[in-house]
Amino acid sequence: MKYITVYTILLLLCISSAVQVHAQADSSHSRGRWSAEGRADKITDKIARELSLDKQQSKQILSINQDIVRRLDLVHMDKSLTKKERMQQYRTLDAERSQRFKTVLNATQYKKWNDWELKKKEHLEAKMEKKRQRKAARDASQTE
Repeated sequence: MKYITVYTILLLLCISSAVQVHAQADSSHSRGRWSAEGRADKITDKIARELSLDKQQSKQILSINQDIVRRLDLVHMDKSLTKKERMQQYRTLDAERSQRFKTVLNATQYKKWNDWELKKKEHLEAKMEKKRQRKAARDASQTE
């Protein structure tokens, strides 16, 4: 009888520790999401390094990025929008960011930033096309 009690206690301890580990993993995962300010700061740091911005330009770019990222989050959370409407608003905010950057950056910096953005978009499109091809191949193999 003693062995059954000891094994039962050990089993309960194992289960409770597994539950705690799982709960900690869930809480750390939710903390991993960047805030709007954190994302704007990260974007600004990348832009500042890439374009060799001075401190005044960095502050202005940070302010623009914070505004745009907050508004992007609002669009993302608006569940009443269709996918097409959401994408249109994303494009509008992206165009607004570009126009606002034009007032802060000099011509050389703006061209470099614009080229960088185009390269990122091309990379994303290639990645999406690759994903579509894999999905099409998977669908074709499932119908056979």
